[in-house]
Amino acid sequence: MSNIKFEEFSISEEILKAIVNLGYKNPSEVQAAVIPIALKGSDIIVKSQTGSGKTAAFAIPLCESADIEETEPQALVLTPTRELALQVSQDITQIGRYKKIRAVAVFGKQPIAMQVKQLKQRVHVVVGTPGRTLDHIERGTINLAKVKYLILDEADEMLSMGFIEQVEEVIKAVPKNRVTMLFSATIPESIEAICVKYMVNPVKIEINPENLTVDKIDQVCYEVEEDKKFSALKRILYIESPDSCIVFCRTKENVDSITDQMKNRYYSCIKIHGGMLQNDRLDAMERFKKGEFRFLVATDVAARGIDVESITHIINYDLPLEKGNYVHRIGRTGRAGKKGKAITFATHYENKFLQAIEQYIGMEIPKAEVPTKEESEPFRQAFYEKHDAKPILKKTKASNFSSDIMKLYLSAGKKKKIRTVDIVGTICNIEGVSSEDIGIIDIQDNFSHVDIMGGKGKLVLEALKNGTIKGKAIRVEKANK
Repeated sequence: MSNIKFEEFSISEEILKAIVNLGYKNPSEVQAAVIPIALKGSDIIVKSQTGSGKTAAFAIPLCESADIEETEPQALVLTPTRELALQVSQDITQIGRYKKIRAVAVFGKQPIAMQVKQLKQRVHVVVGTPGRTLDHIERGTINLAKVKYLILDEADEMLSMGFIEQVEEVIKAVPKNRVTMLFSATIPESIEAICVKYMVNPVKIEINPENLTVDKIDQVCYEVEEDKKFSALKRILYIESPDSCIVFCRTKENVDSITDQMKNRYYSCIKIHGGMLQNDRLDAMERFKKGEFRFLVATDVAARGIDVESITHIINYDLPLEKGNYVHRIGRTGRAGKKGKAITFATHYENKFLQAIEQYIGMEIPKAEVPTKEESEPFRQAFYEKHDAKPILKKTKASNFSSDIMKLYLSAGKKKKIRTVDIVGTICNIEGVSSEDIGIIDIQDNFSHVDIMGGKGKLVLEALKNGTIKGKAIRVEKANK
């Protein structure tokens, strides 16, 4: 953390209030370095490891600079994965909540028609994966003419996943007179080339460039044969008794197999991999974030940039073959100043991969003997007692706003020809409520969501019960999410 305060950045009260609600105290090192420069409108290249708080580093300037009256997107954020796109859009929405900033995520494996409807409404920030963003550009369903900020998040991952051509096509579609910010854990030559080609006198910022792993993560490696891994996992879990843990596998087949074996032993676990339906993946991640499950079994789709609070343990059930993925996996723990532990299994056939990882992180990972059954057995009962206890659900970021912002569900949308102006007009006719108390409005085909601010949600809810909009009867209730 830096010694300066967010108030010193000359950002608006609406943004400061949201930051406080989200639990931010002082800016992280990357936030302190990036925010003032971004607000001045300079291009920036940021080399920073995962977990450093970089999303807020660009989200705060985006929200601060956005004109809420403008109907077309003013910022475009590119991310490598669907999960990260959704998370970043949610983070931007929360930071811009009181300023009524609307961010939309666009990504593959979700119906494009649904996204087109969202993009037809007022949108301030679009967060997307390169392929789906380019698809919208080619279809003419997204207007980038007003974009003032272009963010390339997790740039090295986007390029390693083969998105470089798509990224360049998207960059060409954005106005040249813009601010470009690039965030990456590493800056290989391919990224340097993009910076030279598309950025203007960028300011270069490096945060802990020599320290790829987090100091607060204890690392240990066990040499174990493939067919002995699950036995080793059970014994280590009994002894370690993690509060919240991600088990990483290389393939979706291994994820399925390990999840089945864990469920057969009544472990509280859920899985996520690229072969699952998108809604199932998002639901699994959300439930794990809330603390409904103690274990998440995942492929590397969950390694990059996914912010889950209080992960106590990371287990590399399969050694990652990409050395960079080791850093991103273990970076899920030891966040926000807390301690974490990273446990790695390696077979004797994988020594060269293990040595490459050790060379990359600049240290030898301590080795240990797999505990015997006799050594782990005394811990078994305590593990299950803790496991059987009712989980304490974690507060989501959105819940921090619940005291003064209520999201309402209205049973009418576009098919009933309901418009934003109709909703605003109806709510403003309620005594004691003004347009300032109305936040983000999202109108779908058959329903609408409206944020009511200033603690006036109950007042509006009561006034609209059994009410009408444009003479049409509607049902109004508190939204589920």
